Amino acid sequence: MTSTESALDRDRLRRLLTDSGVEPAGELSIELISGGKSNLTYTVTDGASTWVARRPPTGGLTPSAHDMGREWAVTSALQSTSVPVAKTVAFDADGSVIGAPCTVVEFVDGRVIRTAADLEVYSDEEVAQNLDALVQTLADLHAVDYHAVGLGEFGRPAGFAARQVKLWARQWGHVKTRELPDVERLVSALTDRVPEQARESVVHGDFRIDNTIVDADDPSRIAAVVDWEMSTLGDPLTDVALMCVYRTGAFDRVLGFSAAWTSDRYASVDEIAQKYATATGSDLGDWDFYLGLANLKLGVIAEGITYRALSGASSGDGAEKAGEATAAFIADGLRHIS
Repeated sequence: MTSTESALDRDRLRRLLTDSGVEPAGELSIELISGGKSNLTYTVTDGASTWVARRPPTGGLTPSAHDMGREWAVTSALQSTSVPVAKTVAFDADGSVIGAPCTVVEFVDGRVIRTAADLEVYSDEEVAQNLDALVQTLADLHAVDYHAVGLGEFGRPAGFAARQVKLWARQWGHVKTRELPDVERLVSALTDRVPEQARESVVHGDFRIDNTIVDADDPSRIAAVVDWEMSTLGDPLTDVALMCVYRTGAFDRVLGFSAAWTSDRYASVDEIAQKYATATGSDLGDWDFYLGLANLKLGVIAEGITYRALSGASSGDGAEKAGEATAAFIADGLRHIS
């Protein structure tokens, strides 16, 4: 058994469930379903009920990227809203029971559409219906009154976009594997064009098709939105733009496979943006700024994957080549902002 597989102790997990008012019906069976450098995700069953448990990876922790408390806070707050999230069950905030922070939620049955091949079971009409559901789900998230659901202290929405430009510029300095002057040009252009006014909402921070669970029988219904560890309060248009820029073919090079979300079976970026504007009844502001910022973020993320791979901490097959997409993202960002 690897350290990743054994990072969730059966007896400790039982104690966490019991302490949270859930008495397992039988012996717990635990299976790792997602590992690597992301939060470790397990299915847990007692033979009668099934849950999903998540905890940070066992090494190389970056607290801001594996914030279990953030994930727990937002999903707990959204229970009473129209945003589909798994029902929260138990939380070990400080790791005193599990040995690391850990969340447990109810298992949501459905499909994760990750690769282009995963789309083959759907008709074009079903793909279009799935896109409409995704856009409406994001619109519903951004419509949540975050004060009313107890998320008033979840982040600092004022000045969010400006801080994002600085954050990703700073991150570039940490992970760059070569000089790429266009990054500095893009940062400078974005800095000069930060919108003076912006809406404020809960933002997911990483919204796209494979961070949702789709109803197994009906692709027009999103059963749950998952992977909330990057969520905060901020500018909702950063969510929309990132969702759109993920549609870029260069993202396949970051992932190392042909993604469902980059498939030309989904609508174009312009069509997706218009669908969101229609769903929310709001305009897209300085849309080119947001597209430029999203491209900066993805370019730096791609470079960071290669940086870690070259440092001996590979994130997966082909990780050392992910940075090949960086220049394409940065060029697209400059094209929008110039």
